[in-house]
Amino acid sequence: MADGVLRSFANIGSFSGRDMAVDLGTANTLVYVRGEGIVLNEPSVVAVNVHTGEPLAVGAEAKRMIGRTPSHIQAVRPLKDGVIADFDICEKMLRYFIERVHPRKWSRPRMVICVPSGITGVEQRAVQEAAEFAGARKPAFIIEEPMAAAIGSGLPVQDPTGSMIVDIGGGTTEVAVISLGGVVASQSVRVGGDELDDAIVQFAKKEENIAIGVRTAEEIKKALGSAWPLEREMQAEIRGRDLVTGLPKTIDLTSIAIREALAEPVAAICDAVKVTLDQTPPELAADIMERGICLAGGGALLHGLAVRLRDETGMPVFVADRPLEAVALGSGQSLEEFESLRGVLFSSGTI
Repeated sequence: MADGVLRSFANIGSFSGRDMAVDLGTANTLVYVRGEGIVLNEPSVVAVNVHTGEPLAVGAEAKRMIGRTPSHIQAVRPLKDGVIADFDICEKMLRYFIERVHPRKWSRPRMVICVPSGITGVEQRAVQEAAEFAGARKPAFIIEEPMAAAIGSGLPVQDPTGSMIVDIGGGTTEVAVISLGGVVASQSVRVGGDELDDAIVQFAKKEENIAIGVRTAEEIKKALGSAWPLEREMQAEIRGRDLVTGLPKTIDLTSIAIREALAEPVAAICDAVKVTLDQTPPELAADIMERGICLAGGGALLHGLAVRLRDETGMPVFVADRPLEAVALGSGQSLEEFESLRGVLFSSGTI
């Protein structure tokens, strides 16, 4: 009997201790549960009934509705440029994700949430409050995305040597030089995957007189997008609406044309890297010259971006092993090694 009681208490402890790290991204939200790894990876989209304000679908199911909903349903992305644009919807989305991985309502998990490094104190508080309203234990801890990406990419952030990370997310690009567990120089620009998609939409409108949706633009970016000339240039058939006749139309687009469309946002990413290098102390710059620049985030998968940065900076550039998951893995590692990595976290008392 006593053994059974002890066992049940042990089970209660294991459920209440399901600490989690959340990469609350503009494009995707990833949840890492302590001791289990990444257990959820869903688009940061919520389909809402406009009349009642009730969420009808969250994540992948809601993303499929973008551009395809009737007037009373709206597919909302509650984060823009890495920060919360719609607090209520964001809190509902977070609550849904937390309940999916942590069904026990009476226990509140310890939570680490990632935020862009250029975030203001007000925006940081909004993220923490959204997490606490959604069921996180107080205080919710905050980790800056470039730090989390560097940890998740396996860079030696605690060592007295310079490590450079370029995290290209959906809404922001975070560039940071890290040494001794702190950010020495950083740059946060609100250019990311969304800007690349928008550049393709605008290019199709201006150059081809065709209207395409954001989802189509994202597919074009993945198939044809590049930052450097390819060995074999590609071509694809694109469907959209003719802006002159208003009828459906099919056109052929090449990777050369899409590279031209992406030129401006790609140049902004390269400039952010060069500005950060300019702010870096000489000793750390020498370390980066030896170790190289690490690319993480979904934007790191853009064809030829590493080659473009290598050409513009003269530094070695490499892509992290799991670029899409680097931030979630890094924030999760800060949970697994909470005491040794506590210095990289912020709580509500440190704002």
